Amino acid sequence: MPHTEQPHYPGLEPILDRIAGWINDYRRASQVRAEFSEVGNDEVARIAHDLNVTPGELASLATKTTGSVDLLYKMLEALGFDREDKDLKDPRMIRDLERLCFACDQKARCAHDLEAGAAKEHYREFCPNAYTLDVLKSRPR
Repeated sequence: MPHTEQPHYPGLEPILDRIAGWINDYRRASQVRAEFSEVGNDEVARIAHDLNVTPGELASLATKTTGSVDLLYKMLEALGFDREDKDLKDPRMIRDLERLCFACDQKARCAHDLEAGAAKEHYREFCPNAYTLDVLKSRPR
C-alpha cells in the first residue's frame, strides 16, 4: 500500500490546536471531578482549608495545567526579581502569587507580552498580581 501524504493546512493548525486543548482541558476536568468524588467532600474541604482556598477554587485550580505558573516566574524575571529575593522566599507570598497566576484567564496576553518584551510596561493592564508585584517592586531589595 503506497504512503500518501496528508494534506497540510497551515491556516487551520491554530484552530485545531485550540480544539485539541479544549478536549484535553475537558478530560482533565472530568478526571479531577472523578478523583474528588472518590476522596469525598470532607477530605476536599480539608485540603482546600489547608491551602487557604475554597473547595470550588481547589477544583478549578486542579484542572489547570502544571505549566500555568511558569508565566509568573517569567514575569518576575521581566520585572527584575530573582529567585534569591527575600520576598520570594516567603512561602505564603509565593503561594498567593501562584494561586492568582494559576487561575488567571489572561495567559495568552501575558505570554505574548513577555515574548515581545512588553510585559514590564503592560502587566498592570491584565495581571491579577499587578498590585502585589508593584508593592514588592517598591520594597528595598
